[in-house]
Amino acid sequence: MAGFGDFPPSNANSSTSANQEPNSWERRVLEDLAFAALKEQRKARRWGYVFKSFMILYLVSFLILMIPSGDLGGYKEKHTALVEIKGVIAADADASADTVITGIRNAFKNTSAQGLILRLNTPGGSPVQSGVINDEIKRLKLTRPDFPVYAVIQDVCASGGYYIAVAADKIYADKASIVGSIGVRMDSFGFTDAIDKLGIKRRSITSGENKAFLDPFLPMKEQDLTHAHNMLNNIHQQFIDVVKEGRGDRLSDDPRLFTGLFWSGEQALPLGLIDGLASSSEVARDMFEAEDIVDYTLRPDYFEQFTSKLGASIRNSLFTPSVSLN
Repeated sequence: MAGFGDFPPSNANSSTSANQEPNSWERRVLEDLAFAALKEQRKARRWGYVFKSFMILYLVSFLILMIPSGDLGGYKEKHTALVEIKGVIAADADASADTVITGIRNAFKNTSAQGLILRLNTPGGSPVQSGVINDEIKRLKLTRPDFPVYAVIQDVCASGGYYIAVAADKIYADKASIVGSIGVRMDSFGFTDAIDKLGIKRRSITSGENKAFLDPFLPMKEQDLTHAHNMLNNIHQQFIDVVKEGRGDRLSDDPRLFTGLFWSGEQALPLGLIDGLASSSEVARDMFEAEDIVDYTLRPDYFEQFTSKLGASIRNSLFTPSVSLN
């Protein structure tokens, strides 16, 4: 007989199951949502770590690139030093006298260097910058006479580039290199007809009768042209004297040598403009007997390059005549 408080077993199990099922379902949903949120947080955290790592790597790389290279005075292994002279030779360019000379001086300081290669790939540029580099090479050679300096021409070594090359003990090039262009030029523009057609009036106030020398908005004066020719001839003769001093009796007596013409490396060899056909690696291996080449070229940081070039572009006027060896 059933007593008070006793329930049939079947009814009790049915009631307990009915009460627990809703709670169990809700719990599972909440747990799934919690795990999903936790998983998303972990994923976001991992991507955050990856992003931060990339940012740190980028900043470290940027800082490394900002450190100028070229000072390798502590390099102790036997090697061939190399300084690259690339692009236009100018005070505000990568191939400025300050930049090139710093690399050359560092190479001369290192007694582990067996020789120096000046690797040139330049159309020329400023006669002043080229002359300063030439003079400094000759000065440094007196301080270390047993340290050979060879110039190796890549695609082009013309005008100001060749002005520098003749300071080397020997000059080598590829058979297809462009060599020469021993001459001087000055470029400007003439707008007299244009301003007449456009109805523009030129207003130039000067003190000194020649202060508006070679003004592109005024007709060319014969006396201005004569003075410019005399000045260019003087600089050209300086160039010729430096080439003759550097090359000596290796130069042929070809009358075209100093006319501004240029030749291939193969043609330049019998003219005495170069000493042979060879690459940088051949010079290092076969002539210096130091196959390992160490680059001493001073490379300014990218921020400095950007600001200097921006300043130069703003500073330089389109109508300002400039003398160049190119």
